[in-house]
Amino acid sequence: MGTLLVRNADVLVTMDDAGTEIPDGGLYAVDGFLTAVGPSHELPAEADEVVDARGHVVLPGLINTHHHFYQTLTRAVPGAQDVGLFDWLRRLYPLWARMTPEHVRLSTQLALCELALSGCTTSSDHQYLFPNGSSLDDQIEAAGPIGLRFHAARGSMSLGESDGGLPPDDVVEDEETILSDTERLLRDHHDPAAGAMVRVVVAPCSPFSVTPSIMRESAALARRYGAHLHTHVAETLDEEQFCIDTFGLRPVDLMADLGWLGDDVWYAHGVFVNDHEIATLASSGTAVAHCPTSNMRLASGIAPVRRYLEAGVPLGLGVDGSASNDSSHLLAEVRQAMLLARLAAAPSLDGGPLLPARDALRMATRGSASVLGRSDVGSLEVDKAADLITISLDRLEYSGA
Repeated sequence: MGTLLVRNADVLVTMDDAGTEIPDGGLYAVDGFLTAVGPSHELPAEADEVVDARGHVVLPGLINTHHHFYQTLTRAVPGAQDVGLFDWLRRLYPLWARMTPEHVRLSTQLALCELALSGCTTSSDHQYLFPNGSSLDDQIEAAGPIGLRFHAARGSMSLGESDGGLPPDDVVEDEETILSDTERLLRDHHDPAAGAMVRVVVAPCSPFSVTPSIMRESAALARRYGAHLHTHVAETLDEEQFCIDTFGLRPVDLMADLGWLGDDVWYAHGVFVNDHEIATLASSGTAVAHCPTSNMRLASGIAPVRRYLEAGVPLGLGVDGSASNDSSHLLAEVRQAMLLARLAAAPSLDGGPLLPARDALRMATRGSASVLGRSDVGSLEVDKAADLITISLDRLEYSGA
């Protein structure tokens, strides 16, 4: 890969522990990893590739912790615009059941390009249905040429409508198929090394679309391979009621009973949690992917971001699927997270400090890296990957700033 020198940035934002921001900053990388970060005059004078970042802010690449790439092909579907999660899913499942491998490849590249244009350099994706011969291999193959680091989450649905689940029977898989294919993917594609471009995540879809047995077996399988675990938890009151009615447990308590707590686990959404559950997540190191736009779009609710951060719950950011966001714009999601957390604090004069912009940005960099279990990305520091973005200040929307 050679050497890279970036210099003369108006400011370089490291996102290190001290929150260091360097005027006239720059960095030097060898074979994709940083060997120096600091003022431009302290860096080597030459490199194989030199980038003059004058007039730009340099930032760590943003990291997306929850998405459904295939939904880029089903945005703004009539009949699914004005309903909550369960009815939204019921209207879209039949459409998604028509996906082919080519749809999966195309939607993967479309989503990754959108993410890249909004400053994302690492993304996870949760693909949980595989109709018409499609597979996670289709995603991994399609993601390669785009160049983003990719955490491919092998989702699954095994609890069809006839057995008390939400999804139609024709989009669920049997448990043996799910587990054998997931293990194959872990063997073939999962790369735990620093700087890895592809990692595989084990990701049964949700409490209302898989059985307890597949949750337990999936957790055991992931831990045999040192892979991470991901699922939807506590997204809506409908889900909470389903868990109470079906299992006699609230969603987080159900996850604990199934062995789904730990620093190798992250949940999407985590909207409806009480103080005891937040403490459980914090003490176990279980992480949450916050998806503010999707939660608003589906009227799911507002995740308790401030309480998560105060308790020490690992917290990252996700755009969620394009059928519940209409976009894959991760930088816009950072702003949305900041605004929604401020709105949640608004009713009380003693609601505490507002979420600062830098904390929202940290959620999408250092926070998201922690959620995905990566210590090699998320900040611009020596020995970390040289994953960076630059934002030009010579644009109309930055006038007066």
